[in-house]
Amino acid sequence: MTDQTAIPAGVDLREEIDRLRKERNAVILAHYYQKPELQDLADFVGDSLELSKKAAETDADVIAFCGVKFMADTAKILSPEKIVVLPDMEAGCSLEDSCPPDKFRAFRENHPDHIALTYINCSTEVKALSDVIVTSSSAETILEQIPEDQPIIFGPDRHLGGYLNRKFNRDMLLWPGVCIVHEAFSERELLKLKAEHPEAPIAAHPECPPTIIDHADHVGSTSSILQFAKTFPGDTLIVATEPHIIHQMEKALPEKTFLGAPGADGNCNCNICPYMALNTMEKLYLCLRDLEPRIEIEESLRLKAKASLDKMLEMASGTIGKGDLGDPDA
Repeated sequence: MTDQTAIPAGVDLREEIDRLRKERNAVILAHYYQKPELQDLADFVGDSLELSKKAAETDADVIAFCGVKFMADTAKILSPEKIVVLPDMEAGCSLEDSCPPDKFRAFRENHPDHIALTYINCSTEVKALSDVIVTSSSAETILEQIPEDQPIIFGPDRHLGGYLNRKFNRDMLLWPGVCIVHEAFSERELLKLKAEHPEAPIAAHPECPPTIIDHADHVGSTSSILQFAKTFPGDTLIVATEPHIIHQMEKALPEKTFLGAPGADGNCNCNICPYMALNTMEKLYLCLRDLEPRIEIEESLRLKAKASLDKMLEMASGTIGKGDLGDPDA
């Protein structure tokens, strides 16, 4: 990573980012879990896969992905001809870390009759070892197309897999990974908050453990939760996912109140993704200036990973990015 002391004193970061965006013919993408200042300057804000698809459709030469590494990797898989930069290469993912490719390969070899339905929050290598990639938006549509007698490995998120097993009466074999953000929610503290706001529905991401999901009025992807926020009839909503998504809710619906579901300490600060938080305005400026750190993927690996993504798009293209936002200034 370029030393941040290389940033000249007095630089107007927003102005310089806008200048470099034009100079580099770059598109800036920001996931819903990014800091508000990064969401506000992005060309597109949304879910990871939909952002990558939008970037692939532009004539940009450079993709600056304000998200975590597997998201930038996905953008490179879909846009190999473009330069893809990530503000901080240490912006990883606990789900990706929980599923090392060598162990996943061995797991598959031990269950040769199973197909691998794999959540997009994984490495390029694990995507290449999978049959179909799913997102939290597309998983249900895809699972419904797979015969009930077909054995399935689902990874790396055991909570998402468990939710799907319960909802569709399946018996998928689950990889034991979890998202540290959604794992941190506290049922006890959530019920306390609900008691203070008894009329407020709870919207939860399916990466949450069952102790949270069981109390939810709506379960869905980040995009689905945003759509629910726009349509529920009340004026207060409790949100059980990474709290930076609330920024988009407050922008779209300033008259409503959005409360982040609490962790064990009684507030939602412990549920801020530490990996997403690594990206900053300073690092975005530097990666646009220097075109580093850059995502590189060996071509044969890229093609194998792309095959599992293509299979998802073939089976559930209409579900990708439901509720995503386009240009915030449009």
